[in-house]
Parts: sequence; structure tokens; C-alpha cells
Amino acid sequence: MRRVYYPEMEALVKAVSGAARVEVFDHTLRTADDALRETRKIRDVVRRVHNDYTEWSGPQRVRTFLRNEADELLGRRFAILQVWRPIRHPVETWPLAIADAQSISPESLVVTERRYPDRVGQTYAITYDPAHRWYWFPRMRPDEALVFKTYESLKQASARWTAHTAFDDPTKTPDARPRESIEIRTLAFF
Repeated sequence: MRRVYYPEMEALVKAVSGAARVEVFDHTLRTADDALRETRKIRDVVRRVHNDYTEWSGPQRVRTFLRNEADELLGRRFAILQVWRPIRHPVETWPLAIADAQSISPESLVVTERRYPDRVGQTYAITYDPAHRWYWFPRMRPDEALVFKTYESLKQASARWTAHTAFDDPTKTPDARPRESIEIRTLAFF
């Protein structure tokens, strides 16, 4: 996967964002199928509204994954962009919803610490606000992808974060297949 899929995703993010350099640094498989998750050790869908990086943890990703170049790279604009897409079949349960960044106030962002055996990370939890505007793409197919920004270094940018979550779609049919998806995380330098 790394030899073929990563370069494809780097090219996609470059084309969509206009970045001069893109580096994939992580990917995650997710499923809403309990049995598949257990047997293959795949992660569950995320059912809480969040953004994957904070003001601190965005630059920390550059320091972690490109440590020899970090000082130079952090001196210019960069972003973390994710590519999310279904695998094997269209999404019938637990689709991904994203919030319009213009509807998220800074007061809605709550730093949440994540502890791992070898490091500490941060994400933003997003508090409820009736002004939030949400969008989703029903029945996304494996040949479709959603590219969204989870960190932007330009403080004056119109969108620095993308609040997102999986949600229980009330229109799903009783025989709906559990969601299976992949998300790729990239560092994009401009």
C-alpha cells in the first residue's frame, strides 16, 4: 500500500491544494463492523465531533516525522490535509460529516490530550453550538474521496480546522453494510 497508494494520495493532495511538497505520514483503517474490527485489529469509527490537530500538535507532527528538516519547514506555510474514502463498498452506515469551518467559533475548540506509550498528542474536541453548519456526502463510493484540512499554519486563513465526526444516519436501511474506510494524513508545504 505504501508504495502505490501513498504516492497516489500525495499527488491528489498536491493537485487539490496547490502544495509544492506533500508527505504522507500516517493512515488508518476504520470499520463499524465489530467482528471485522476484532479479527483484523481495525479501528472503530469516531463518533465524537473533533479535529485531529491543535495549534501545538500540528507543528509537532512536522517535528516528529521530518525532524531533520523541521526548523526550515516550520518557517513557511504548511497544512495537514486528510484524504478520507470508503473501501470495498459505498458507505451505508456511520458516514463522515464535516462542519463548515466558518460556523465554528474558537470558543468551540477544547484541547484534549491523547496519551500514547511513546508520546503525548492533542486534538480538539468541539462543543455543541446550534450555529454549526454540517455537511455530509451520502453513500460515498470507493472511487470518491473527501480531502479536508485539519491544520493550517496561516493564522489569518479562513479555515484552519475541520470539525468532523461519524454519525448514525437515520435513513440507513435495516440491511445496511457496516462502513469500512481509510484515511490518509499528509503534511503539505507551500
